[in-house]
Amino acid sequence: MKARIGILTIALATSQALAQSALPSKPMRIIVPFAAGGATDVLARVIAAPLGEKIGHAVIVENRLGANGSIGSDAVAKSAPDGTTLLMGTIATHSIQPALGMKLPYNPDKDFVPVVQAASQPYAVVANPGFAPNTMRELAALARREPNKITYASAAKGTAAHLFAELFAAQADVQFVAVHYKGAAPAMNDVMGGHVPFTFDVVLTTLSQIKAGKLKALAVTSERRSPALPDVPTIAESGFPGYNAVGWNGLFAPGATPREVVARLAMEVSAILNRPEVREKIAAQGADVVGGTPEQFAAFIRADTAKWAQLIKKQHITPD
Repeated sequence: MKARIGILTIALATSQALAQSALPSKPMRIIVPFAAGGATDVLARVIAAPLGEKIGHAVIVENRLGANGSIGSDAVAKSAPDGTTLLMGTIATHSIQPALGMKLPYNPDKDFVPVVQAASQPYAVVANPGFAPNTMRELAALARREPNKITYASAAKGTAAHLFAELFAAQADVQFVAVHYKGAAPAMNDVMGGHVPFTFDVVLTTLSQIKAGKLKALAVTSERRSPALPDVPTIAESGFPGYNAVGWNGLFAPGATPREVVARLAMEVSAILNRPEVREKIAAQGADVVGGTPEQFAAFIRADTAKWAQLIKKQHITPD
């Protein structure tokens, strides 16, 4: 019996040592391919500090923006596959852009390995207060009366704002004209300035402007109402049943990163995400915690990419 206990103790200690060794033994970077202060950046910073405490080394958030997220993504794809450099990817970088067939400096499937889905974010459909429609039904009715005349602002081609609007257009059987910008900020500025009537953007970046009366919210894109905007209906309950589109963020490692490192990082980040104080911080951004395994994240990405590929074909959307 003592011999058996001794063997089990040694096995447990060995297992713990191997698990610990799978964590990076030096400072880490989480590269955010968008500007500081946005939803992706905020989420990365919420995770970085407790992850640094866990590994005993600093976890630095580095913003490398440009080319709709591809510059920062490419930096991670070409980094050493040792778990020390991660990407906070998005629905745009790893779902919509691949589905759209955009020319990228990396292969989204081969050059990355999914680690863990961190969060999902509903978008809000927001309009200039002077725009006549106050509901999605009214917006669709206006578009039917004036086909191919109603414009909307898109952060860029191949972003969630672009595809979420096209998904609504397809479901409502209407045609809008997309006005593509070089980022969400200039798109939002033109909506508030009355140059373009409406846009789709994450709840985080629209909430303060809605409360200030600079924007009006017509709906949210998720299947359930956002706790941050409890009085704003979903698109589905606004007369378009089945509509459901959410943005998401998740961590990716370079493609050749060892499986045990990826699994260990996923486990640690999921544990961090489920801490009450972390869940609270993420909820304050209008987002929902996800977590889970690398396999679950990979399966989600496959399904999400297929969904957008189908829409892109239906709407005849091209990458240029």
